[in-house]
Amino acid sequence: MQVERRPIRVMLVEDHNLVRAGIRRAACPDVAVVDVAMPGMSGIEVTRDIRRLCPQTQVLILTAHDNEEYFFQTLKAGAVGYVLKKAAASDLIAAIEAASKGEPYLYPSVARLLVSDYLQRAPERETFEPLSDREREVLRLVAEGKTNRQIADGLFLSIKTVQTHRDHIMKKLHMHDRTELVKYAIRKGLIEADS
Repeated sequence: MQVERRPIRVMLVEDHNLVRAGIRRAACPDVAVVDVAMPGMSGIEVTRDIRRLCPQTQVLILTAHDNEEYFFQTLKAGAVGYVLKKAAASDLIAAIEAASKGEPYLYPSVARLLVSDYLQRAPERETFEPLSDREREVLRLVAEGKTNRQIADGLFLSIKTVQTHRDHIMKKLHMHDRTELVKYAIRKGLIEADS
């Protein structure tokens, strides 16, 4: 039985005056896609306002800025995702879908900033006892944001083999989705800051 999905209500914010007016005129959207650089008010302030006025609205940052300052400030302000404007349309759609469920979405180059910051704070490495070398390799690539196709091409495997490795990794680690795998890889220090 196919479950019909409810449309995601999205508000695009490129001018801070639109935020207050948009929220006043309509029910809070599921996702607000916010530009960091706006005239008169930063996207960081807008993110705080949206989260205060509509706590159930998830904020996704869409920006040209690929640097730590904006990234960490927007996360602290309450953003659930961060996507660069150079991203493919499919990445933006995936980010909106993830944000609508309250799931984090970080553009791969930005995710490396988070990994780097974490590694500087937690230098100890743990072992990966339950995983084989190949599974650790697949886990690292998954955590870097690679698709099954990219992993298969890079490791000269079939997509089905990659999916089997992912299934085994999740079963061995008692995890259920990609977000948990990424957190595990970061916690274990599998992803190096310059990867």
